[in-house]
Amino acid sequence: MVQGELAALATAVCWTASPLAFEAASRRIGSLSLNLLRVTIALAWLAALGAIVDGRPAPTGADRAQWAWLGASGVVGLVLGDLCLFRAYALIGARRTMIVSTTGPIFAASLAWIFLDERIGLVEALGMAVIVAGVAIAVRDRAPGPADVDRATLARGTTLAVGGALGQASGLLLSRHGLAGYPPIAGTQIRMIAGVVGFVIVVTASRWWPRVGEAVRDRRALAFTAVGALFGPCLGVAASLYAVTHAHAGVASAIMSTAPVLIIPVALVRGERVGPIAVVGSLAAVAGVVILTLA
Repeated sequence: MVQGELAALATAVCWTASPLAFEAASRRIGSLSLNLLRVTIALAWLAALGAIVDGRPAPTGADRAQWAWLGASGVVGLVLGDLCLFRAYALIGARRTMIVSTTGPIFAASLAWIFLDERIGLVEALGMAVIVAGVAIAVRDRAPGPADVDRATLARGTTLAVGGALGQASGLLLSRHGLAGYPPIAGTQIRMIAGVVGFVIVVTASRWWPRVGEAVRDRRALAFTAVGALFGPCLGVAASLYAVTHAHAGVASAIMSTAPVLIIPVALVRGERVGPIAVVGSLAAVAGVVILTLA
């Protein structure tokens, strides 16, 4: 089971790198255009990765049930979940959203227990709790966020952040059914195809295509998006799917949630303030990862 935990940790590393690139891109082209472009570019990256690793650039050999499960996973996790999260960032800021998103492992473990009868031992539960607490503490102590918002906006943003965490946790669990005996890279491609279709529908309904056209002509934004797509929806998601098929869903989700902590050293390099509480939270999260890998 250690392979699953290591894959989850690799996911966290990838999800530490991708937000930095997506942050730069979103400032130039907006979140909705970014969402469509990132899953489209990620699909191209996955085709190249599939050709190298599996010898096939396209997801072949999947039956209807696998397409259904993985497609549903893409819609729930990549489209609905990420739409909620990106909107929450705009309403209450990244710091508050990240704090709320630490509920993801709890949702994953609860859903796995309800629908998959997946039991978690006492030591694993302790490791998850330590990680979630450590991440919440570390993120809370990061550089001050935007100005305080009114209660109605805070309630909306918090609800959306919870919805995003629930969407991502549900997407991971749905993917487990489709990945039974199926390569993670090809499975990720199916999820991305569903994500592209989902975002095309959203962009069309929002009449956002002129903005997407402007985004495509922004070469700098495209470069940032390509880098983010490589580490996020491509390598990160593929590693996450491998993790949830080789470790308990809640455990894998907890380790993946350490991404906000892993980004703290980058924040120091960029000159951002990181206080002692953040260091304590980081050490606690690392301790939780050690507990899970040794369980």
